[in-house]
Amino acid sequence: MSQSPGRFLEQISRGKAVPAIVLQGTDSYLLDMCRKEIVDAYVPEGLRDWALTRVSAREAGWEEVVGRARMLPMLAERQVIFVEDVDSVERMSDKGRDEVVKLLGDYLDAPAPFTILVLEAKSLDSRLKLSKLLAEKALIVELEVTPEAAAALAEQMAAELGTKIDRLAAARLAEMVNGEPARIRTEIEKLAAYTQGTPAITQNEVDLLVVSERRNKVWDLTDMLASGRREAAFTFLENLLREGEQPPMIVGALAGTYRRLIEACEIPVTTNKFQAAQRLRMPPDAAEIALRNAHRLPKKRLLAAITALANADSQLKSSNSDPRALLEFLLVEL
Repeated sequence: MSQSPGRFLEQISRGKAVPAIVLQGTDSYLLDMCRKEIVDAYVPEGLRDWALTRVSAREAGWEEVVGRARMLPMLAERQVIFVEDVDSVERMSDKGRDEVVKLLGDYLDAPAPFTILVLEAKSLDSRLKLSKLLAEKALIVELEVTPEAAAALAEQMAAELGTKIDRLAAARLAEMVNGEPARIRTEIEKLAAYTQGTPAITQNEVDLLVVSERRNKVWDLTDMLASGRREAAFTFLENLLREGEQPPMIVGALAGTYRRLIEACEIPVTTNKFQAAQRLRMPPDAAEIALRNAHRLPKKRLLAAITALANADSQLKSSNSDPRALLEFLLVEL
């Protein structure tokens, strides 16, 4: 079962043991936050020297991982074992992968009641047996946040630093840094220092100090596609790739913008950009573009675009894909 970090933290706060947890993703802030909450939930502070272990699956091997999990902890009622490099399994031979899946599957069929096994992976290929096993037997936490949760996280971080951030400013910040929690934290720290002594961080400070990332660029690309400017869209894509934007990130950002367009379909076209911004939880200028484009395109076409983007994302994860050709074909579909 897959969960967001927020729902996962709510679950473990009740203290119920989870035999195996998969922390999947690359965001360092969310990873550290989940690690801390797991330790706080299951191991008393005075026993952490005895009941916390970190091991690399790639270096130590899975027999040692499972052996440690079955070993009774000293002094503590429970132990937490953090296992790094779980995705290294995918680089093993077919026989090696099958052996790991068998070993881990046998353990998860009868997990040690005193062990919380935390498996950390940047990404797992859902087509492989290991991913299917973990989806069935473990609790998977996706280390990413929705736009709404990212804005709420910005407000929470500001409060932790003894300041406040306006709701629309928080949404603006989350949009500008693609909802990446680690980046949000860095920017909030910078904004808090800059606005020290003022009631709250506003959109003016966000616009002044925060350098926008690719999502704002992708809104421009979406606008070109919606208005039928195909040649401009291809030129823009070429520029994005030349600037170092990674194809999976472009596809992911495009998917986010098309989901917002679907939401915007439900908003009357006469709505002003500030009201639309509140409904869509995004900056006013971007909301204005989203509203305009949402009413240019039939909802059926928007839903088809989401399917095309999902297919492109899947193909990009294939080792045989040609990313540039795939993106160009995707633009034709969109």
